[in-house]
Amino acid sequence: MLAGGHGDPNPNASWLDSRGLWLAYVLGMVGFHIVLLAIPFVQIPYAWTITNISHNLAHLYFLHCIKGAPWMSIEAGENRKYTHWEQIDYGEQFTTTRKFLTAAPIVLFLLTCLYTRNDVDHFIVNFISLVTVLVPKLPQFHGVRLFGINKY
Repeated sequence: MLAGGHGDPNPNASWLDSRGLWLAYVLGMVGFHIVLLAIPFVQIPYAWTITNISHNLAHLYFLHCIKGAPWMSIEAGENRKYTHWEQIDYGEQFTTTRKFLTAAPIVLFLLTCLYTRNDVDHFIVNFISLVTVLVPKLPQFHGVRLFGINKY
């Protein structure tokens, strides 16, 4: 299957800034959180922490662990060595898409701290989760593979 359709050589670089995706992204997070709140035995602080950790794990896996493209593209495999994050906006730093995807975990972390009432245990877990997902987003880590993880 050849994807793209809009003359874009790498579809990985264009779908994240498509119309309505940011709204769907936020609604997906809110929907997941509401489902957690609907479970009778899950308390509010734990629901926020689970939402935050789940979101950050998904970010880490889908944006920073998976390399290449999920479909055939016309770019002849040039991007197969890059993670999805490195392919967004053709590697250009500080675009609106990258800013949004960087701000989302931060805002979710701040909301989690607010609703867990700054409980130390929740804070430590959520902060470690935040740092784990923000460090790979830094421009200094573009193309860097720590400890040889995801090198090939």
